[in-house]
Amino acid sequence: MNEPVIVYIDGFNLYFGLKSTGWKRLYWLNLQTMAQNLLKAGQDLVFTKYFTSRVSYPADKERRQSTFLEALETLNDFRIYYGHYRANPQRCRKCGNKVMVPSEKMTDVNIAVEMMSDAHQDLFDVALLISADSDLTAPILAIKNLFPEKRVIVAFPPQRHSAQLQRLAHGFLQIGRANLAKSVFPDKVQKADGFVLQRPSEWK
Repeated sequence: MNEPVIVYIDGFNLYFGLKSTGWKRLYWLNLQTMAQNLLKAGQDLVFTKYFTSRVSYPADKERRQSTFLEALETLNDFRIYYGHYRANPQRCRKCGNKVMVPSEKMTDVNIAVEMMSDAHQDLFDVALLISADSDLTAPILAIKNLFPEKRVIVAFPPQRHSAQLQRLAHGFLQIGRANLAKSVFPDKVQKADGFVLQRPSEWK
């Protein structure tokens, strides 16, 4: 029997990795296909879990993200988990004015809870974690201690790496452009109600 695998995707870690490469065409990612392409022979993808927060501004960024999330909602065996943004005041070093800088909350907690819950329910043999956030060392350690028969593999987004995660995980890999390039949605994605989503023009 093949090894069941659940993939956990840290959405903003992946996004900022892509952003740092300038690969805008690859923002329109079918994350289920990307996850499938990361598996090895003898493994079965049973579910993909995507963790993110909705942006509220600027309006064009909110529109693009909403379109992308709607495209993801058409996928089978796929679920989106939402955290939230909190605006924190920071003083500008150049002008001295206070500005509100948004920071994402709950993603690492949501990922940790899902990984531990799925391990407890024996839903996977392998957890594939797509992130380079060192805060996620805690669930890896817990799974290693409580479920020694299970493995956690870390897949680092482009331009992202964590020595701590690499050291603690059972294995690691770097997501390359080739995988991403063959995992992009078609320009048009049709929803169940017949509505057609268009790839944002800025991502072409």
